[in-house]
Amino acid sequence: MALYSEKVMDHFKNPRNVGIIENADGIGEVGNPVCGDIMKIYLKIDNGIIKDVKFETFGCGSAIASSSMATEMIKGKTVEEALLLTNKAVTEALDGLPAHKIHCSVLAEEAIKSAVKDYYDKNNVAYDNSIFKGLDNATACHRH
Repeated sequence: MALYSEKVMDHFKNPRNVGIIENADGIGEVGNPVCGDIMKIYLKIDNGIIKDVKFETFGCGSAIASSSMATEMIKGKTVEEALLLTNKAVTEALDGLPAHKIHCSVLAEEAIKSAVKDYYDKNNVAYDNSIFKGLDNATACHRH
């Protein structure tokens, strides 16, 4: 059996939504100091809908595939729906990841949450801090 699914390989070789959004409404950047992966997510939001999403990821194939799949899963959704995206859902959409690569899908979830938190902060949107629990720990890099 192959280590990576066809979907992982497809999103690694042909990642969707790569790039930067100038004047993004929300930017989230997270990193894992153990493996060295860094993900940055950019959101363009209009009336609470994610109209565009881009990512920059420095990391392994699983990190790139997780970023690509996660951005595909939230594009066109509401900000609230994006916050519900879990690393488990990303992993399942990729038809699985090896156990030692699950942290890549966790980074994708955290990067999206970090970008939404940035959007909320920039727009003075009230929110429940528990939604973003854990983002201020060692995995969170610097946010704009």
